[in-house]
Amino acid sequence: MDLRPRRQLGRPDMRRVVVVMPSAFTLGNLFFGFWAIVSAYNGNFRWAGWFIVFAAILDMLDGRIARMSNASSRFGEELDSLIDLVSFGVAPALIMYFLEFSAAGKFAWVLCFIYVVAAAVRLARYNVISAGKPSAWFTGIPSPAAGVTLAVYYAFSQTPWYRRSLAYLDLQHQGLVILMLLLALLMVSGVKYPKMPGFSFRTTKQAVLTLFVLSCAVAAIAKPDVVLFPLGLAYLTFGVLRSAWLGLMDRPEEPPVALAGNGDVTPLNRERQERLQEPLE
Repeated sequence: MDLRPRRQLGRPDMRRVVVVMPSAFTLGNLFFGFWAIVSAYNGNFRWAGWFIVFAAILDMLDGRIARMSNASSRFGEELDSLIDLVSFGVAPALIMYFLEFSAAGKFAWVLCFIYVVAAAVRLARYNVISAGKPSAWFTGIPSPAAGVTLAVYYAFSQTPWYRRSLAYLDLQHQGLVILMLLLALLMVSGVKYPKMPGFSFRTTKQAVLTLFVLSCAVAAIAKPDVVLFPLGLAYLTFGVLRSAWLGLMDRPEEPPVALAGNGDVTPLNRERQERLQEPLE
């Protein structure tokens, strides 16, 4: 008879699972970003664009899961930024290069390099200035929004609606050059762009905003090739027009309070942050 004590199998450490989950979503983001590069190299530009969209969804989820589970860490923030540079900087630039600029001249790749540099500077600035600070606004257009806008252009250009109404604009040439330079400039600019709000129906304004976001999400799911590119352009234009309006009216930036319950900014959270930053006497 074996009288040696048997080793008890311990229960899985749920805390460890919760901490690992955000990093798993982040690595999934990298997986789709790299797959997008491979697909673009092989000429499959439609799926390359969708892979960037999948990467953006995972990028959005990993941050929310980390905040909800209180599993945010410096390691996770740095990993997320490095992967975002690949998925929303390098990958969209290479999609554009293989799609339009590989045969456009000896130095056409420089345009794509400028976009990647802007994405790198944007992410580095966010880590230094904005990371960990509650705010309802991004400073500069976020790299996922810029990357998705570029990546889904090809799918949009293949739609019958585009061919009937916008093909005459010849966006494949000068239009894409202007779009890439504009996105690069806006990523490193001081133009404010709103973050994704939490869902709430406590006030009329919050209810309208929630319904608008849900409507955009439903439309994007139903007709992604038709909706996503114009939606990216609308987001880009909103920030520019808002900044121009505030400049003309000589009004300072007034960051609004984010919807309560989304883990971003509420008056109580802001007060707590200010108290934590006060020096001890």
